[in-house]
Amino acid sequence: MPLPVCETGLLLSEKYVIISDKIDHRKTLAMGKHAQSIDTKIFDRIRRNASGRVFNARDFLDLGSRPAIDQTLSRHCRAGRLRKVARGLYDLPRIDPQLGQLSPNSDAIASALKGRDAIRLQPTGAHAANMLGLSDQVPVKIVYLTDGPSRRVTVGGLDIVLKHTTTRNMATAGRLSGLVIQALRWLGKNHVDDSIVARLRRNLKPADRVALVRDALYAPAWIASIFHQLASDDKG
Repeated sequence: MPLPVCETGLLLSEKYVIISDKIDHRKTLAMGKHAQSIDTKIFDRIRRNASGRVFNARDFLDLGSRPAIDQTLSRHCRAGRLRKVARGLYDLPRIDPQLGQLSPNSDAIASALKGRDAIRLQPTGAHAANMLGLSDQVPVKIVYLTDGPSRRVTVGGLDIVLKHTTTRNMATAGRLSGLVIQALRWLGKNHVDDSIVARLRRNLKPADRVALVRDALYAPAWIASIFHQLASDDKG
């Protein structure tokens, strides 16, 4: 029995192949446009918010699926538009006329790690003291306390160390009191004199100094005493 023929003279089976090819072609075009759309949206967002920021895939989940976002970030890296800072972390490279390509700073990397791994971080040691203007020392190794797993991230010549710690130590994470506690602990009781207290008084706003008292119960007794001293200065 001969195969049925449609009005155009094509075998019906041939007609179905042509229609199927057209549908597949349209799907391919649609997928291409969708990929381009995600590419553009992700890169536009990065350019608008760059200024030294480090990004991770979670920052773009409102724009598409996780696999599509991962592929887009990889494409931008291969094209040289983005830089892969560490596993799952990306930035828009900044170029200095004299120094060349600059590395992202530790706080930008830490912020991206918090977003990527849904953890809390607390600067500690020399880094905390430097952030408060209590030390001029710029450490090569930056240490953060965390409620997540301990790990080390190396970016360029900078080591970022995450140390898992107790719930009590993380009680003030992300607050000014936590930063002051860690900075003073690093300096040590015998090295925190009137000049250090005076520097804290100058570098912190009156409202911030008073707010320290609320977290005094999480600090060692000698640091809690400094908190109360700073607050009483503002009460006159």
